[in-house]
Amino acid sequence: MPASPRTARAINDRLALDLLQREGPLTAGRLKQLTGLSRPTVADLVERLTVSGLIEVAGESGEQRRGPNAKLYGIVAGRAHLAALDVRTEGVAVLVSDLLGRVLAEASVPIGDGTGTGPAVEQAVGLVERAAKGAGAERLHTVGIGVPGLIDPAGGELRDSGGLPEWHRRLMAALQERYPEARVGVENETNLAALAEQRDGAARDRDTFVLLWLGLGIGAAVVLDGTLRRGVSGGAGEIGFLPVPGTSGLPSATDCDGGFHSVAGAAAVAALAARHGVTAVPEGLEPHAAALVREAVRRSSTDRGGQPDPAAERFLDELADRVAVGAAAVVSVLDPGCLVLAGEVGRAGAGTLAARVQHRLTRMSPLATEVRPSTLGGGAVLRGALLTARDRAQDVLFAPPER
Repeated sequence: MPASPRTARAINDRLALDLLQREGPLTAGRLKQLTGLSRPTVADLVERLTVSGLIEVAGESGEQRRGPNAKLYGIVAGRAHLAALDVRTEGVAVLVSDLLGRVLAEASVPIGDGTGTGPAVEQAVGLVERAAKGAGAERLHTVGIGVPGLIDPAGGELRDSGGLPEWHRRLMAALQERYPEARVGVENETNLAALAEQRDGAARDRDTFVLLWLGLGIGAAVVLDGTLRRGVSGGAGEIGFLPVPGTSGLPSATDCDGGFHSVAGAAAVAALAARHGVTAVPEGLEPHAAALVREAVRRSSTDRGGQPDPAAERFLDELADRVAVGAAAVVSVLDPGCLVLAGEVGRAGAGTLAARVQHRLTRMSPLATEVRPSTLGGGAVLRGALLTARDRAQDVLFAPPER
């Protein structure tokens, strides 16, 4: 059954908008070439999208003669402002962008352990307000939030967890109250990091991979056939609870002590470093465990002009042994072909830790798995939150008007 004229127009409009998003400003002639549409159809959609305020003349093509055919059309970037938040137990980072994802303002604020729920929420909301003002945004169209917790797939809310401060759960409602017209969404930080690595980072060439988050907590994000898999309860990838050898007990439904977290979480990494005599001074707000791994990587390198530090080598080898145990379980079940090490500890280990883990996986599993370090660094969660906010905003703004 052929599409109705209205449906056909909507499909053509979205096709053109997606091309302008991906390619940047284009002439009507170039849109005709890339879409395969007729010249009159392209002329109609350009006029329609211009009248709707979604595209505008962004300049002229140097390859064309001056005149109507030389006009370059681009998406109106200021049509909507977006905010992305990376919410941690110790603070919040935020950025504000236009509809094309160009960052206009960034800010962060530490929030101490002793800060009450109300003051913590006020600090976080105030940070967003200041960033929005700095970006020249009177209102926000869409807000994406990354948090270290489970998200209810039915309601899209952060589930109650004794391991997270209460202000995390209150923040989403407070932002919705401050920006009542905005679309506010929350997602697990590991999932957002995986989406960012898939779009712009270490997994750009992979439709199937697992991102292993090594930091204060332990988690994984699973992307299969290009789609993020959250699980029935939103808990896919909660491998901190994975029973592993080398612990004194088993994890419980409410406590991951005795699981993979007990051997590869930040506290375990710090204890392991102490046992091997590895010390480090954190840089800025860098977590202690990440500083220890970063220093060990530095001391294990021959680029310093001397021999690798045996203590640092032993520490990294044992850390890789531990990480490989959890990674092997993931590989044996999912066979992802690619594992990305992220989180503060994963990033600090960089290619040095990734190579050690891959070497051990090669011995432990018959399933070929490439282990890669994150390429987006500490901005992966913010980048993922921005990408999801931008996609959501464009789905709304680029949708055909209801009749």
